[in-house]
Amino acid sequence: MRLSESELRSRGAAFRELHDGPEPFVIPNPWNAGTARILAGLGFPALATTSAGLAVSLGLPDGANLLDRATVLANAHEIVTATPLPVSADLESGFAETPEGVAGTVRAAADAGLVGGSIEDATGLPGDPVRPLAEAVDRVTAAVEAARGLPFPFTVTARAENFLYGRPDLDDTIRRLQAYEEAGADVLYAPGLPSADAVRAVCTSVGRPVNALAGSQQPALDVAALAACGVRRISLGSTLARAALGGFVRAAREVLDHGTFGFVAQAPPYGDVNQWMTHG
Repeated sequence: MRLSESELRSRGAAFRELHDGPEPFVIPNPWNAGTARILAGLGFPALATTSAGLAVSLGLPDGANLLDRATVLANAHEIVTATPLPVSADLESGFAETPEGVAGTVRAAADAGLVGGSIEDATGLPGDPVRPLAEAVDRVTAAVEAARGLPFPFTVTARAENFLYGRPDLDDTIRRLQAYEEAGADVLYAPGLPSADAVRAVCTSVGRPVNALAGSQQPALDVAALAACGVRRISLGSTLARAALGGFVRAAREVLDHGTFGFVAQAPPYGDVNQWMTHG
């Protein structure tokens, strides 16, 4: 099912408005239509895809360039059509070697019904994990230009990946985010920031909304603490998918190691699960 232009305009505008609200909003990350419907039913205002959640659901490791654009966008379209909520996608590094290719990915994301997407400056190469700044800026610029050419608001998030790849250089991370802001990115994101001070430093160094990854700080910051740092959007990344896997593994180990079924008491009733799927 392809979304109409009016639906895309409505979802795109709603997503933009969330970033300007009085409080930061939490954007959770489903990995298929079913989890999208559950999250929508619980009351979240928007959704974002997760490359890690999708990779694991397909039996693949994340971060190894094993997900291609067609697979990611097919999964995103499945999530888009499962609920009426705006959806932003983890577009990884744009699935392209050139800025023109990144622009093509943004246009393809829009065709899939997405109203936002993130472009990261990671390469996927173990020995050289982060792109040179000038190259990364060219790619963000191309993404922004493609988004501005669409007939509805498409929110571009630019990601600085230093802290995820063993380069804990806060000054360089801020320098990158400022350059991505200058290139026109709507939202700025440095996953893996280790502390409230680091989050606050990023937020005070840029003028666009900042997305923070929940749970990466030590000690972990809650919504109120991240809001106090200046964060406008909080994403959950792979944490919900990993939490679900944790429950799965604990249940399986209980059966295997103890021959008991106590986990059944924690499982949602069959009827509730069907209800979530019916009212997505």
